[in-house]
Formats: sequence, C-alpha cells, structure tokens
Amino acid sequence: MASMLMNPIRSCSVSSSWAVRFGARSLSTTAQLQAQVQTKSKKTLARPGVKNIVLVEGVRTPFLLSGTTYADLMPHDLARAALQGLLNRTGIPKDAVDYIIYGTVIQEVKTSNVAREAALGAGFSDKIPAHTVTMACISSNQAMTSSVGLIAAGQCDAVVAGGVEFMSDVPIRHSRKMRKTMLSLNKAKTLGQRLSLIGSIRLAHLSPELPAVAEFSTAETMGHSADRLAAAFGVSRVEQDEFALRSHTLAKKAQDEGLLQDVISFKVPGRDIVSKDNGIRPSSMEQMAKLKPAFVKPHGTVTAANSSFLTDGASAVLIMSEEKALAMGYKPKAYLRDFVYVSQDPKDQLLLGPTYATPKVLERAGLSMSDIDVFEFHEAFAGQIMANLKAMDSDWFAQTYMGRKSKVGTPAMEKFNLWGGSLSLGHPFGATGCRLATTVANRLRKEGGQYGLIAACAAGGQGHAMVIEAYPQ
Repeated sequence: MASMLMNPIRSCSVSSSWAVRFGARSLSTTAQLQAQVQTKSKKTLARPGVKNIVLVEGVRTPFLLSGTTYADLMPHDLARAALQGLLNRTGIPKDAVDYIIYGTVIQEVKTSNVAREAALGAGFSDKIPAHTVTMACISSNQAMTSSVGLIAAGQCDAVVAGGVEFMSDVPIRHSRKMRKTMLSLNKAKTLGQRLSLIGSIRLAHLSPELPAVAEFSTAETMGHSADRLAAAFGVSRVEQDEFALRSHTLAKKAQDEGLLQDVISFKVPGRDIVSKDNGIRPSSMEQMAKLKPAFVKPHGTVTAANSSFLTDGASAVLIMSEEKALAMGYKPKAYLRDFVYVSQDPKDQLLLGPTYATPKVLERAGLSMSDIDVFEFHEAFAGQIMANLKAMDSDWFAQTYMGRKSKVGTPAMEKFNLWGGSLSLGHPFGATGCRLATTVANRLRKEGGQYGLIAACAAGGQGHAMVIEAYPQ
C-alpha cells in the first residue's frame, strides 16, 4: 500500500508549512472564531422519541510523564482520584449513580476490574455495579458509549465513565517455561518431584517478558507503523516537528490562561500536590531537529519529540439522561450524539481510524465538516495526524480504499486541537477518550460553538468518532 499511496497522496493540498501558519493563526484568532461561531444558527440534533443523553461534567488528574510524581502509586489510586474529583466537582450523592465503567489497556494483575476497586476506594456505594473495558487507545471512548447505551436502553439514568493508565509500573512476567515450572512446583507432592523440577530450570528461563509493544497480528510496533504511514503519505520530518511544536505551544497557552479546567488537583501520598500536566514543553524547530529517529533508523522521521509520551493519568465523566440531570438541578455541558466505531487493515492502515470514522459519524448526524465548530483528534504521533489529514483530503484515497465517491475534507485548523493534544498534554492510553469529550464540551461553551467532533485511532487498526452538541446556555 505504501508505494500505491505515495504519489497520489503527495499531491494533496496540505503544504509543508501549514502547521506554523495555522499554529500562529490559531493563537491569534480565538476572538474572531468565537464571534463567527456565535453568529451561527443551527438545528439541534435531537430526534423525536430518542432520549437525550448529556455530559454533565468531566475531570481528570494531571497527566504526568511516567516515572515521575505518580511513580509509587497503582492504577486504582489514579482512577480513585479522578472519581473523587468528579464527586467534588458535581456534588452528586455517592448512591445516585447507577453504574460505573472504566477503560484501561495494560491491566494491573491485582486490580483486574479497576473500575470496581476505584469506585469502592472513592466511596461510592458498594451497591453500584462497575466493570472495566479495554479497546486500546479508545478504551474510555468505549466506556462512554457503553454508558450511553445503558441510558438509551432505559437501564440507567446516571453513569460514570472514565479511564486510567499507569505506565510507571507495568506487569512483567516470567518466561513461559519458568511459569510452567512454577505451576508444576505448586502441584508437586513429593520432595523428589520438587527437586527434579528445580533442577530443570535453566538460566534462559529467567529471562522476563515485558508487555507487548507490538501489534500481535503484525509484530510491528506502533511507532514503526507511524513512520511507514508518514512515508506513504509523503509527510516530512519538518511537517511532523511543526505540528508537534504547535501542539505544545497551544497547550502551554491553554494552561497559562486557565483553560484546562478539567484538571483537578491531586495530593499524591507522601509527595506534593500535583495540579498541572508536566509534559507540556514548547521547544524550537532547531532543538527538535537534533533528535534521531526513534523507530526506523537511520532514515525515519518519527522521533521522541513528535510522538506522544508514556503517561500516567486518569479521567472521569458524569453521563446522565437529560431528564434526570435537570431533575437533580444540573446544567449539562453537552449532548452526546451520534458515534461510530471502525476497523481496518492493522498492517498498512493501523492509525487511520479518524479518516474512516469521521465521514461515517457525520453522515449519521446529517452534518458536514463545515458544520463542526470544534475538532479534537487524538494525537498519537504528529505523522499520524498529518497522514489522516492528507487521507481525508484525497478523493483518490476515498474512492480507492473507502468506497466513497469523494473525500470528506480536512478540519479547519483554526478549529483543531486548540488547547493542545496528546503530543503535549500526554496520552494515558485508557484515559484519553474522556479528555477529548470533556475538552470539546468545554471549548464549545468557551467559543460559543454548537457542534464538536472527537476522533481517535487505536491499536488493531480500530477507530472511533463522536459528535457532541453544546447544551444551550
């Protein structure tokens, strides 16, 4: 596919200097954009006979580089902090929630159902069921849409969804041969059997197994796939570094201006209070250019500077039926409207989820790209974002690979990830989806827009997109 894509996609209209140009523009035109969207008058996406489901509030712990302040915690500690932050922010009684769903990717073996352990630790009623889902980087997206499904089906009126990831400590296993020996030792009945098994252990058996960082079906790391994808779409190293710099610059601006209101303060046991993300580090093109390729060496274009970093963090959102929210005196932030999940070839299209999901969710909602006021896309890699933008702007790709008559078009960059993204804020795999949804809701309120769209890629060649509508102010 790479060779097939190269020439047609390279002719797309996204130029090599777009990131700097639009980055500067987005830093200086927020007021103009707000004035533009406030003058729009659009129809609501409410449908007769369909229950309105709302996002009441969303919070997250500060997202921190793994191995820093959260290093001595466990995943359920972060998830508990997010849940307690949501309780404090909303004031909802701890027994008023009907269900709790959390997403995570790399599970701690002691708390396999981290949703339940975190809920109990946060003080929720032990009568509230809770379960954990996993769908790679869209795990908390799945937690949210599962919550929507429970409410739409009439099973629940109030559900808490969230996600957590803790990369400071991941399960490391013994080798399979060592595990088999240890299990056999546990079953051995005589001293002779035990000595025989112990004598069978070889030095090679002591080699540990780390969590997989490669796709099971292709044995390729996501970073390597991102590098190939960038090459296939003709995305240069400069373009990637420009986009990464844009992300960090916008995130720092949002942080300094107090726009990241979903971040709660968290007193880390034995340490200081943490109140902001610590991975936001605007650099310069000159400094970023000094870094060597991280995956495809020596000629690759994906580096540590234009990739998302290993992150610890948790998020939580309160989702309710509109009727229940109003009855309890809440003013919701947004309606959760149409959503889709997609899957495609995990080898050559691993990270193209947004390209496939965006036109589908727009069609379901009866909207076009120009109707969307706020875009929040997950930034796994700068090259992944750029490749998706070029694919979305290609009639050839739409016709050849998606079976569509024409391209969906690219998001207007003055509406795109204006408060930073995963490259700068961080990407706790299981928690990012809720961050995206909460950011859209907060940006719609701040900028006066009506429709927002979130989109994300995920391991396995999967993806998700959702349309979110501002709640009338």
